[in-house]
Amino acid sequence: MSTTDAVAFWDGIYAARPAAGNPQPNARLTETVTGLPPGAALDLGCGDGGDALWLAGQGWQVTAADISAVAVERLAALARSHGLGDRVTTVQHDLHRSFPPGGFDLILAHYLHTPGDLDRVTVLRSAAHALRPGGRLLVVDHGSAAPWSWNQDADTRYPSPREVAAGIDLAPETWTVERADAPRRIATGPGGHTAEVTDHVLLIRRTV
Repeated sequence: MSTTDAVAFWDGIYAARPAAGNPQPNARLTETVTGLPPGAALDLGCGDGGDALWLAGQGWQVTAADISAVAVERLAALARSHGLGDRVTTVQHDLHRSFPPGGFDLILAHYLHTPGDLDRVTVLRSAAHALRPGGRLLVVDHGSAAPWSWNQDADTRYPSPREVAAGIDLAPETWTVERADAPRRIATGPGGHTAEVTDHVLLIRRTV
């Protein structure tokens, strides 16, 4: 899938959804970040913007990146309407080709799955290297598919958090795995439908 096709795919996904007036943050983000001192955050695949807006509301300076122009334009407008326009910078970015510049105290990669070309290992390794000392990389992957997911392939295999960490292959002298587990939760999808899903959660901290 070319970049043009990938943009069209994700623009279509977001355009088909009603714009969320108050998107909610992911549970794995709030349980991980609450209590941390705010700093600079990078949201990879910001989507509807719930994570970026929540972080900005907690005092973080957030760069929110997504391949979809629809997603970033909606988030920019939402940030302004919430009085957070000065704390949220939105950028349209194809992570298959480049990585947002800068150093960060927190980098999020929530459900960074796509039918297009994406070298996730390279993206996550770049994210780890973009952390400042003491910074954290939070990777939350699907461990199961919700009924409303765009991916309903029954043969899809979901690598464990430890497998993801091993694939990134970071030097233990510099990065430490602080969490690697597979909790379950009740998710709410479009139209208010709910389902139990499994998350694969990986939290890595840069020590030096």
